[in-house]
Amino acid sequence: MTLSIGFIGAGNMGRPFIRALLETGFRVTVHDYDPGCERWVRGQGAQWAATPAAAAQDIDVLITCLPLPEQVRETMIGRNGALAAPVDDDVDREVVWIDTSTTDYHNTLDIARMAAPLGVMSLEAPVSNLSHMGVDFNNVCFYVGGEKKAYDKVRGVLDAMGQYSFHVGAIGQGQSVKLLTNLLFYCATLAWGELLLVAQNQGLDLRWLWNVAKTSRANCFVVDQVTPMLLDGSYDHSCTLEITVKDMALTVALADELGVDLPLGRLTEARYRQAGGLYPARANHLKVVAMMEAENQRRLLIEGFTAPSPYGADRNYRHPDTFDVDARGRRKPSLPERFGYPLSHPACGRYAQCLLEVMAWTNHAILQEALQLGRAMGLEPSLLDQVVSRSCGASWVDDHRDRYVPHGAVLQDLPRLMESLHLPILRALDLDAVVACQPVRQAS
Repeated sequence: MTLSIGFIGAGNMGRPFIRALLETGFRVTVHDYDPGCERWVRGQGAQWAATPAAAAQDIDVLITCLPLPEQVRETMIGRNGALAAPVDDDVDREVVWIDTSTTDYHNTLDIARMAAPLGVMSLEAPVSNLSHMGVDFNNVCFYVGGEKKAYDKVRGVLDAMGQYSFHVGAIGQGQSVKLLTNLLFYCATLAWGELLLVAQNQGLDLRWLWNVAKTSRANCFVVDQVTPMLLDGSYDHSCTLEITVKDMALTVALADELGVDLPLGRLTEARYRQAGGLYPARANHLKVVAMMEAENQRRLLIEGFTAPSPYGADRNYRHPDTFDVDARGRRKPSLPERFGYPLSHPACGRYAQCLLEVMAWTNHAILQEALQLGRAMGLEPSLLDQVVSRSCGASWVDDHRDRYVPHGAVLQDLPRLMESLHLPILRALDLDAVVACQPVRQAS
């Protein structure tokens, strides 16, 4: 029997999911708060519903994909909310609600308690990776919390929308895992933004540095995929600033609940909150780097450069049909030749090595905080490894954590390179801790 799906939220994340479900053969009815989405929805071959309640009528699975906790709550229990959908007593149907939003798990639990008497089983299934590397290219991983029976029933639906799904435990565990992986991504964004400002201040070619960094120990999701959105001044259209501010606030609240220190994470939250007070809520999420640029009276923009992504400055960009797949099965579109860059460079010396080594050390430092948070959640080590490696927090350091050793001598150049720049994340790094990580040399 083909499952009937109600889907609420046709934004950047929701649209690729909807297309994937239709292509797999599911019957899909869609609602979005923006009535302008109706034309797109019908053009894809889905049905349009004017209210959440209408989208939830006579379905087997309800999926919500929304930016903020209050929107999830309003959609489910507000006026004309999904839980108000009429139930056909003549049909023996047990509905599963899957919330793919990153939200407050207390909110999910509260809605789940209201949904249970109505015969609705609830799952949280927050999504790893941004649209331009997760949803668009089927690299999505779902971290699913809730009853195993419900997960087993909708496994085929999750498989249609993404590459992997993990049942991580009860409701709350899924959101906690997602916040852990977001912590890695958001902190790396701030650190790399600051390092690019240092590089520019030292006269390094930023486009060259991006290409070198991708093949170095510094590489991570941010270095590889986010850098072009900074160099073309688009600040990445795939995600809004209000979402990042919300996510980091939830992460710090979780750390408080579990008694985890999270020093870099708390500084990251403060910086995003600061950016949220300076720019509109719907501004692109990398506006946090625009704040850094303004503080340092610099601009990372490279004239004439456009990111190889439809979420960059060239919204009409289309990826080639060829993909690069790494040893862990993660895939990304191949870059056209015009994005290549000679790796030999007159400034390819100690300064660049220092900056790349600092990025690797930052990825290591924030990984330790994330792992501490995961252990406090009670996650099994093997599961913790998998969820990090499949997320937008993936990095070279994580892939090689069993043999990563920082190059302390190179890192010691950082204080001099920062000069008078305002760089809160880099200045908070505990470079003295590097000494403790150095291998002990045996006397000859």
